[in-house]
Amino acid sequence: MKTQTGIWIDSTQAIIVRLINHTEHITEINSDLENPVHHRGEGDKGSFMGSRHINQEGKFDEKKKNQIDHYLHKVIEFIANDDEIYVFGPAEIKSKLKHKIEEDKLLAPKLKAVEPADSMTNPQIVAHVKRFTMKSFVNKIIFYNQ
Repeated sequence: MKTQTGIWIDSTQAIIVRLINHTEHITEINSDLENPVHHRGEGDKGSFMGSRHINQEGKFDEKKKNQIDHYLHKVIEFIANDDEIYVFGPAEIKSKLKHKIEEDKLLAPKLKAVEPADSMTNPQIVAHVKRFTMKSFVNKIIFYNQ
């Protein structure tokens, strides 16, 4: 049984659509990323003066990097056994997910495409994944018939 997976991702959540035997299964994974403007220890404008600001900014950047790594790890752990992976979304984080997938020798060949996409509702995400998998299937048939 082949599992085709589409992942719509931004910095707040990943919507994972698995197509198994023409049936979709939707899972949402929320990120724990903090807003850089309003993180703890700073005012509502996110500003400090002098070296204190630089130290706080460095700590926040390191914390954010760890939070992104944790978020992407949760997504990758969820899709680790899927057969085909398609990533799309409006944010730069899709490129970070692509990079993490490509670092994994078992997952890298399963990544079929990474594309930009606007914000979407869940039904739009499902339809987008179905269109991509159908297009992929048709391209395989054309390739094999040449």
